[in-house]
Amino acid sequence: MRRLWLLFAQTVTIALALYFVYTAVQRPSVLPKPVPTAAHTAILADASAPPSPGSYRAAASRAMPAVVNILTTKAVRKRHPLSRDPFFKRFFGDRDEDDDQNSLGSGVIVSPQGYILTNYHVVEAADEIQVVLPDGRKAAAKMVGTDPETDLAVVRIEMEKLPVVALGQVEQAKVGDVVLAIGNPFGVGQTVTMGIISALGRNNLHINHFENFIQTDAAINFGNSGGALIDTQGNLLGINSAIYSQTGGSVGIGFAIPVSTARSVLDAIIKDGHVVRGWIGVESQEITPELAHSFGLDRDSGAIIAGVVRNGPADKAGMKPGDILLSVDGKPVKDTNEMLNLIAQLSPGGQSTMRILRKSRESDLQLTVGKRPPAKK
Repeated sequence: MRRLWLLFAQTVTIALALYFVYTAVQRPSVLPKPVPTAAHTAILADASAPPSPGSYRAAASRAMPAVVNILTTKAVRKRHPLSRDPFFKRFFGDRDEDDDQNSLGSGVIVSPQGYILTNYHVVEAADEIQVVLPDGRKAAAKMVGTDPETDLAVVRIEMEKLPVVALGQVEQAKVGDVVLAIGNPFGVGQTVTMGIISALGRNNLHINHFENFIQTDAAINFGNSGGALIDTQGNLLGINSAIYSQTGGSVGIGFAIPVSTARSVLDAIIKDGHVVRGWIGVESQEITPELAHSFGLDRDSGAIIAGVVRNGPADKAGMKPGDILLSVDGKPVKDTNEMLNLIAQLSPGGQSTMRILRKSRESDLQLTVGKRPPAKK
């Protein structure tokens, strides 16, 4: 009997072992999973696939070839440290040395004839100007003309098959539109940054005399000056000009000169070599709530005439300090910036009608427009 019991136990043990082996084979989940390798997971992207939604590669590739680097050189006379010593001057005379100062900026090719828009402060007082295209071509540039009051300048290169940027319609731009800034920040090479239009018509920033800036949060840094601000179609909306920063780096507040202003300056410089603007010889002041109360005004629009140049166009027409300029040739004057822009658009030598408010009475003055004097450096 004992022998039969041992035989039974052995049979049961073998049967259970076979059962567990069979179960493990039929249920692979209990076994450790194989670790996937690169050969299992790598999938090559389709090179012919369209760009992902939100990509602006088409706009960037359309405008980038026309955005150039501008290298300028200015010779500066350095005085020798002993040049003021009488003993030194007696034996050696004046010992001044020449030193070259180099600066970096950007520009935008706007004409197949080689005209390039950039900032005035990029090429100011430059002795030599060199333009480097994104395709590696280089050319010496010639100064065509400058307009310090808008911080714009036009240079020209002689070269064939030049890429040209398309001029956009900045009048149709709205706050919130996506824009791209193209330039050469810090000399690292051509760079594209993205942002939106933060504001339009920014003025009273005391950067330029005539201000109508596009504000953007697209990163603009040193070297971007004179570069392009484009829309999502690759059309030029403005010339990157300045940033607001306490550190010198981009903090998301950049300013571009609208293409409408740049185009009018470009046309004037190509035609006359400089920009001709109207002038009437007045100094103006904004209407503040305090001034409106003291003058007994029920309006906050217009510009107060704070001063009149003797024998200037306004003086000859009878305009006096304390008058409030309401309109220029029927176009309303909202503030002093609007007044400057309206008067600048007048043709020197032509006649203009100025509506003023004097002692609560409105009247019209006829005057002959003068030519705006050159800006003081």
